[in-house]
Amino acid sequence: MDQNDNSGRSGRPRGKNDGARSDSTGGRRFGSARNVVPNERVAIFIDGSNLYNGMRENLRSTRINFAELINQLLRERPVHRTYYYNAPLTDDYDEELREGQQRFFESLRRIPYVTVRFGRLHRRADGSLVEKGIDVAIAVEALSLAFQDAYDTALIVSGDGDYVELVETLKRYGKHVECAMFRNQSAGILLEHVDVFQNLDELDWTRILF
Repeated sequence: MDQNDNSGRSGRPRGKNDGARSDSTGGRRFGSARNVVPNERVAIFIDGSNLYNGMRENLRSTRINFAELINQLLRERPVHRTYYYNAPLTDDYDEELREGQQRFFESLRRIPYVTVRFGRLHRRADGSLVEKGIDVAIAVEALSLAFQDAYDTALIVSGDGDYVELVETLKRYGKHVECAMFRNQSAGILLEHVDVFQNLDELDWTRILF
């Protein structure tokens, strides 16, 4: 599955580096088996564009087995549901790219316990495009489900520092909060607030990419 386009970019996948390791940024713990509560229910919230850009920069490939990615993020814990957020490409994008993105969205919907949510692309006065509604949608869904006690751990797949307030609020409601992103795209301020940081560089990408 290619998250946002159908261009077929490929590159050398990175292997995983087993075990936990320390980091100087805020002393956050990196994801490993020793940090996992085996039966905790996990809700995954994926900022699709953030993940896509991280894969394109670090792996030079965006074609992934999404179910395997989810499986590795869970680390053998039960999933409540995975929520994937992205903004559909606008009509001024190449038709092939738009059709490829729609096929990707449809493939996600066929994975059990995956829900796709849409934001929108907004064109600024200078002609550039910016996503709207993604951060708010993730925050509202994560908090709503926390109030319902639908999960024990929120796993936010993004390195955006804008999620700090969401993280702190979820912790006040007794939830564990993890962040997963490539190390070079993870805001230091976010890592200072989450309970566990999963470094996506350390996943077994030989099983995820195709």
